[in-house]
Amino acid sequence: MIFIKRARRSFALLFGALIFSTTSHAATSDAAPFGNAKTLSARDATLAAARWSSTEFNQIIKADDLHIAPFREDGMTYGTPTWIWCVEVDGNLYVRAYNGQRSSWYQAALREKAGKIIAAGMTREVRFEHVTGAVNEQIDNAYKAKYQGSRYLGHMISDGSKNATIRIVPLNLKSAG
Repeated sequence: MIFIKRARRSFALLFGALIFSTTSHAATSDAAPFGNAKTLSARDATLAAARWSSTEFNQIIKADDLHIAPFREDGMTYGTPTWIWCVEVDGNLYVRAYNGQRSSWYQAALREKAGKIIAAGMTREVRFEHVTGAVNEQIDNAYKAKYQGSRYLGHMISDGSKNATIRIVPLNLKSAG
């Protein structure tokens, strides 16, 4: 069974196939000739990272309704969107898993490294990057400032959650060609 899953994933990645959920849309490269348009995927390592526009970034941070959906093991289907707290540090978007490294969405984000987020009425294809080091102190401070007074704050700045920190990087699906 594992061999079959890996074979399907390899086949899908080789030919650029991607099945999108009903809440997102496929993007195609404008550079490809008609009939040979390549379907782009957030999993494509050649896709350039984009920058958040200040408007959309502020909307995401203020809305506080971020849902994260890493790809499932098949590499083509998005997981169930999970509501998660988000914070901003130096123009970057960060999230942490309340249940630490045991969290299923966190494990999928590490394994698949890509997926989508839904926030402030937007859906964005993104890449996930594991975070370690001194920036975690700044992230702690951002959580303290944004979620002060919440009974869940102590847990979100604990070592368990801190070890499950992800930076969310938007992707430019029009960059590949």
